[in-house]
Amino acid sequence: MRAVCLAGPSDSGKTTLVEKLVPRLAEAGRVATVKSIHHDIEIDTPGADTHRHRTAGAETVVGVTPELTIDITARGKEEPPREPDADYFETTDSELRALSRVLTRLDRRGYDVVLVEGFAEAPLPTILVGDRDPDAVGGEVVGRGRDDLATLVETVLALDPLEERSADGD
Repeated sequence: MRAVCLAGPSDSGKTTLVEKLVPRLAEAGRVATVKSIHHDIEIDTPGADTHRHRTAGAETVVGVTPELTIDITARGKEEPPREPDADYFETTDSELRALSRVLTRLDRRGYDVVLVEGFAEAPLPTILVGDRDPDAVGGEVVGRGRDDLATLVETVLALDPLEERSADGD
């Protein structure tokens, strides 16, 4: 699985770039996205059965509809549990541990590419969008949001798979 961060200030065009990249990358395989959200939101309607399951104490609730499967796991960025083989990057930072946990799950589910919007400090290849200082990101800068879309797609598809980077100590 290949993973790349899109990092930039708010309203710099990260989501718009994700919208452009996803269909092009999906031509080459399964694509997932991860979005860092800096404030709490409620995506599970209070009173709905899944919400009742979660507030009863289930750590993970999965809702399956005719069109969607929704996976809601407690703890988010606060206290993400350690999972076996989830150390794509060793860190004590809870936000990066949460990202590592999500990447592990997506890898196990067989995704080919993951676009990570936000998580600028993650040690993943990074596409800079807007006026982000290259020194303010945790990974190697592999592209810029203003680059040609076809070039960015080629760059993402040419990245080393995540497990090979972690095995090499990168």
